[in-house]
Amino acid sequence: MFIHEFVAEVLEMIELDEIKDALVGNHGVSGISTEQRKRLTIAVELISNPAIIFMDEPTTGLDARAAAIVMRVVKNIVKTNRTVECTIHQPSIDVFEAFDEEFPEGTLLKRMNLEAGKQSEAQVILMKNGGQVIYSGELGQYSSKLIDYFEGIPGVPKIKENYNPATWKLEVTNPSSEAQLGLDFARLYQESHLFQENEELVRKLRIPPQGSRELQFPTRFSQNGWQQYKACLWKQSLSYWRSPKDNLARLAFATVSSLIFGAVSWQKGQQIDDEQDLLNILGSIYIFVQIIGSGNCSFVLPSVAKERIVVYRERFAGMYSSLAFSLAQITAEIPYTCVQAALFTAITYPAVNFYWSACKAFWYFYTMFCTLLYFNYMGLVLVSLTPTFQVASVYVGLCYNLLSLFAGYIIPGPIIPKWWVWFYWISPTSWSLKGFFTPQYGDIGKEISAYGERKAISAFLRSYFGYNHDDLGLVAVVLLAFPAAFAITFAIGIAKLNFQKR
Repeated sequence: MFIHEFVAEVLEMIELDEIKDALVGNHGVSGISTEQRKRLTIAVELISNPAIIFMDEPTTGLDARAAAIVMRVVKNIVKTNRTVECTIHQPSIDVFEAFDEEFPEGTLLKRMNLEAGKQSEAQVILMKNGGQVIYSGELGQYSSKLIDYFEGIPGVPKIKENYNPATWKLEVTNPSSEAQLGLDFARLYQESHLFQENEELVRKLRIPPQGSRELQFPTRFSQNGWQQYKACLWKQSLSYWRSPKDNLARLAFATVSSLIFGAVSWQKGQQIDDEQDLLNILGSIYIFVQIIGSGNCSFVLPSVAKERIVVYRERFAGMYSSLAFSLAQITAEIPYTCVQAALFTAITYPAVNFYWSACKAFWYFYTMFCTLLYFNYMGLVLVSLTPTFQVASVYVGLCYNLLSLFAGYIIPGPIIPKWWVWFYWISPTSWSLKGFFTPQYGDIGKEISAYGERKAISAFLRSYFGYNHDDLGLVAVVLLAFPAAFAITFAIGIAKLNFQKR
């Protein structure tokens, strides 16, 4: 109950209560505005109830009205006894003056000022190129103390009436003005009484009080691994549910593809008279696996690429670990993949008229489920190992070509050159074709005409494709091993690789 009340308090403080049920959406396309996204980012950090909040240019990219709203929210945060540190780039006069606020009782900066015998006013640090400090002190009402400091330097022009102090400060301290005036503002600050006062204050405050101890925590995360996983799974499931376009498109794609496959191979499942009839069905399944598999892989790329950016931020903030996110993402894919496999089986099995057997039907479903799952996880792997969605898309095309070439249909496994046959054995699609065909026809003794000879269907599959009915146990394990291997690789990639530039 306390958690819900705290979240409601944060929403009210950040002024997001009116849109608390809105979808965030895609930036610049749908959902909330840029200014609301800024406030939402602040709200996410406030959930951990920090005492000090650092904001890196919270008004960048906003117009004057939106920037004023964000700064009003920042002042709301200050009123809750939290210290806020901001970097502001070329602020408007309203934004700049917003920092001229008294700190609430108990805040760190108020205590620092009281110890130094000062009033509790906003502190400003100004820096020039190279990271050198040119002013560190109080801003003063209407920037009065800042203006007095710079106007007290010989040669610095006075500020004009009703002029933006931030703009004036940038004009008089830029490198060209420094060269024209023959001044070094960084050196002047280091020689000032203000610098000496700040150094003395830092020296006093850096000594810990008697009897104090350093804060130590057993882990950087507030919740254990299981709680992190449940929270991430709930978040991912809700995100999938709130993105019907992507998932409905995936299900519609599987349904339409299944209907086309069923129509092309209508009632051909048991009408096998020669090798061409068998190859037609195998070819149809081969093409279908490539189409629907590649579609599934491509569908997950953009969504996971966006999620990865969120993971970088929330992992750094100690919200949850990379492992919790990876496991949740892997789990969230399973229900949708299961529905796709069920649709495929329900549509194509009776349409093609395969042999009616519970065992054969289960094998058909199981193979399709594992196939779609490893294609999904392959997309996750490519996103985790590449810096951008565009690069991942390029490598997806390469993977499709390799999986298609070594699936064992264009070149059957037994006749692949020995120096390339290893790729056939590690190609997931080759095992998928085994999983589809071996249970269906690997035990059928019906004789057919195969290249001028009379052979049983099972014997032809064994000699021409290498599909042996006795290997079904191995096929089942390998089909499940591919998704597991891709899932582990995805988890390692997310945990170990960081492509964030900031």
